[in-house]
Amino acid sequence: MRWCDLAFLHWPVPPELLRPMIPPPLAIDTFGGQAWIGVVPFRMEGVRLRGAPSVPTTGAFPEINVRTYVRAADRAGVWFFSLDAASRLAVRGARYLYNLPYFDAEITLRSEGGAIHYDSKRVHRDAPPATFLARYRPVGDGYETEPGTLDHFLVERYCLFMFDARRGLGLLDIDHQPWRLQPGAVDLAANTMVDPIGITLPHVQPLVHVASALDVRAWTRRAVE
Repeated sequence: MRWCDLAFLHWPVPPELLRPMIPPPLAIDTFGGQAWIGVVPFRMEGVRLRGAPSVPTTGAFPEINVRTYVRAADRAGVWFFSLDAASRLAVRGARYLYNLPYFDAEITLRSEGGAIHYDSKRVHRDAPPATFLARYRPVGDGYETEPGTLDHFLVERYCLFMFDARRGLGLLDIDHQPWRLQPGAVDLAANTMVDPIGITLPHVQPLVHVASALDVRAWTRRAVE
């Protein structure tokens, strides 16, 4: 798959707020004693099984996720609180195969004058409402992150974790080249993406990075011992 027109919006939060939401043996991953909540809007292209053609309505669609960062033994990865997508087939497939918290959403995005205008509204039946309306854009030159920096901690994650009662804790390995980020700016008109998990974001501007595109491969689920 190819991820395009991304914004990484991050807010610091006390790790004790998130610990009750994370199943053991996962631990909250922190940087400088802070946990981080990310809201990440983007769009996908070329989504397909390896060696197979794309399926209509699942090959390209916009998505927005809410995430934090966790560790299990020697692996550092991503924990998703929600993933809203404008593909009903993709939502149902991810829920069935991985028990990931995907939700149906109506999402539009457009590029104008170097900025991305992104509008998402959750429409999943019986799910709590969540909306996101923003304009984001780059404001500096591109760069690759350095190990040990906050930027690297937030974006260079090569697995995601999931949990269900039947199969327990699992992970998906993810493979891609290092992110090439740009510092970004965002105008947030509405953001209630974090409300359903009962977290109030701090009243500060988020840390903003943007990225134009990256090719990504994901592997099959495997158990975490």
